[in-house]
Amino acid sequence: MSTEKRKIIVTSALPYANGDIHIGHLVEYLQTDFWVRFQKMRGHQCHYFCADDTHGTPVMIAARKEGISPEELVQRNWHKHIEDFTRFEVEFDHYGSTNSQANRTLTEKFYRKMLEQGHIETRSISQLYCEQDQMFLPDRFVRGECPRCGAPDQYGDSCDKCSATYSTTEVKNPRCSVCGSSPIEKESPHIFFKLENFRPFLSQWIVDHVPGDAVKKLQEWLKSPLRSWDISRDAPYFGFEIPNQPGKYFYVWVDAPIGYLASAWEWCQQSGTDADGFWEDKDNELYHFIGKDILYFHTLFWPAMLKTAGSKLPNHVFIHGFLTVDGEKMSKSKGTFITARTYLEHLDPLYLRYYYASKLSGNMGDIDLSVEDFHNRVNSELVGKLTNLASRSMQMLHKNLDGRLGKITESGLEMLSRFRAMAVDIARQYESRDFSRVIQSVRQMADEANRYIDASKPWETIKSDAEQTRNLLTDIVNLFRLLTIYLKPILPSYAEKTAALMGDDAYQWTSIDTVAEDCQLKPYENLANRIVPGMLEKVIEASKSATAQSVVQTPSVSYEPLAEEISIDTFARIDMRVARILSAEAVTESKKLVKVMVDLGMGQRQIFAGIRTAYKPEDLPGRMVIVVANLKARQMKFGLSDGMILAAGEGGEEIFILSPDSGAIPGQRIH
Repeated sequence: MSTEKRKIIVTSALPYANGDIHIGHLVEYLQTDFWVRFQKMRGHQCHYFCADDTHGTPVMIAARKEGISPEELVQRNWHKHIEDFTRFEVEFDHYGSTNSQANRTLTEKFYRKMLEQGHIETRSISQLYCEQDQMFLPDRFVRGECPRCGAPDQYGDSCDKCSATYSTTEVKNPRCSVCGSSPIEKESPHIFFKLENFRPFLSQWIVDHVPGDAVKKLQEWLKSPLRSWDISRDAPYFGFEIPNQPGKYFYVWVDAPIGYLASAWEWCQQSGTDADGFWEDKDNELYHFIGKDILYFHTLFWPAMLKTAGSKLPNHVFIHGFLTVDGEKMSKSKGTFITARTYLEHLDPLYLRYYYASKLSGNMGDIDLSVEDFHNRVNSELVGKLTNLASRSMQMLHKNLDGRLGKITESGLEMLSRFRAMAVDIARQYESRDFSRVIQSVRQMADEANRYIDASKPWETIKSDAEQTRNLLTDIVNLFRLLTIYLKPILPSYAEKTAALMGDDAYQWTSIDTVAEDCQLKPYENLANRIVPGMLEKVIEASKSATAQSVVQTPSVSYEPLAEEISIDTFARIDMRVARILSAEAVTESKKLVKVMVDLGMGQRQIFAGIRTAYKPEDLPGRMVIVVANLKARQMKFGLSDGMILAAGEGGEEIFILSPDSGAIPGQRIH
C-alpha cells in the first residue's frame, strides 16, 4: 500500500433534524468515523464533514405542534445531535446545518447553473391538497391503499407490503396524515430538473464510482428514460425560496446534499482556508458514506447536480445496509428502536463501537444486533481476551515488580515481529472498510498472546525468578500495546487510556515500530468492564413506547421448601477457583450438557456443565469462569465430571456463567 500522503474529504448522509439519533443511524456514522480516524492515523490529510438536514414539511409540522418556529426546533435538535455524536466519539471536522447562509448561497448557485445549461423545465402537475390544513401534501403526508396490491395504510409514494412505487394521486382512498381528512386534487406549476439529459454520463460514471452490488440495480433504472425530477415544493414549506419563483421552495433533497459542500465551506471560513481551492483541488479524494435507502439520490440526482455545477464528483459512494435487532426490523413497540441517549443511560459507547466493527464488512448487507452476541463479543473478546492481557500483566507488574518494564525476551520479540507483519493486512482491511476482518485479526493475535502468558505461567515464575518474570510481562504489555494501536480507529478512548498508562504520546500508525522497555508504567486503571447480564435488555425495555407497555401481573408461584440448613463452616469449605476454558464440545446424548476442559492453573480438568441451552460450545474456549474445585468427582455415563462451573439463571436461554473480575488468573481462589 502506498505511503504517499493523500488529501481526502469524507461525508456521511445528513441526519434529519426532526428526530433523535438512534442506533440505526450510528451504523453509518461509526463506520465513517473508523475509516476517517484510520486515515488520520496514517498521516493523511482527511476531513470529515456532515450537517443536520433541516428542511421539509415534517420539521414545519413538528414545530407547529410544539408552538415554536422551525428555526427553534432545528437549532435545539442540532445541539442534541452534536452531544450524542460527541459521546459516541464521532469526530467531525465540521458539523453544520442545511439551514445556513452558506447552504442557501450554494443552492442558488447550483440552480443558476441548471437554468443556464437548459436543464430546467416548468409544467403544471396535479397534487393532493388538504383543504383543512390548506397545504399541498408531500408523499409522506398521504396515507391510503396501495394502488398495486391494495394493502391499507400505506405511504403516498411506496408500499411496504409489495414494494411498489407510485405518485400520491394514484393512492386509493387517500387521507391527510396530519388531520385525517380526504384531500382533493389541485393543479400547481412545478419546476423540474431534466435528469434524462445525464443518462449517458450516469451510465458510465456509476461503473467506476459505485459498489458492484449496487451497479446492477442502477443499470436497471438507466435502461429506460429517466423521469424529470421535481425540485420544487409549494408554500407553506420550511426551506429556501427559489429565486424569482414566489411561493415556491427548493425540495429538501436539492439543498440536503449541497450541505456537504456548505459544511466544508464553513470549515474553510473558520480555518482561513480558500473554499474553492479546498473542495475543488484536483488531488482531493471525495467519498460519501450512505445507506442503501438513499442510493437513488446519491448516485443519480447528486452526480448530475455536481456535473451541472462543474463541481468535483465523488471518487466513490460507499453504501451500507440496515440494522436489525435480533433478526427483525427496529421497532418502537418492541423497544428495539433505541435512541443514542437511551443507550448511553445504560451502556458504554465503547461496546457499540466494538460490536459494530465486528459486524461491518464493507458491503451493502444488513447487520444484526443480537442481544446474546452483543454480550458475548464484549465480555469474551473485548474484555476477556484483549483487556485481560493488560490487566493480568500490568497489575502483576505493579503488585510484585514496582510497575516497571524490563527487556523483551527473544520469544516475545519474535511474536511481536510477527504481529507487526500483520500491519499491511490490517491497513488493507481498514481501507476496504472490512472492519470485521480487523477485529478478527486482532482477536486471533490476542488469543495467541493469552496462550503465551498461560504457557509461561508468570504467577509461578515470580516465586523463583523475578527479573525473568518482569521480562515476560514486558512481552505481554508490548503485545497488548500493539493490538491497541491497531484498534485505535475503532476504540479511540481505549487507546488514549492505554497510551496514558504507558506514558506514550498519542498513537499514530508508525507507533507500531516502537517498543516499551525499561520504563515505569502508570498505576493500572481498568480499561473496560464486562457487561452485566441483562443490561442490553434493560435498554430495550427503556426504549419501549408508553403505548406498547403492558401491565405486568405478578404470577402465582408455589415455592419448594428450603433445604436443610448448613453452617458457615460448611460453606467455607467450598473452594472456588478461577479457571480458563480450554475446549468445549456438545454432548450429543444430551440437550443441555457441554463437555468442558478447563485450566485451573494447577492442572487441567474435565467438567460436564448444563449450559448448552444458553451458550454455544464453540464460543466458550478462552473464557474465564469460576469453578467449585473441591467438589467430589462424579462418574457420569458420558465420563468423569471433576468440578462444577458456577452459573445462575432461570434455565433455558436464561443461564449466565459467573465470571471473575478482570485480571484474575487460573488457579486464583475466590473468597
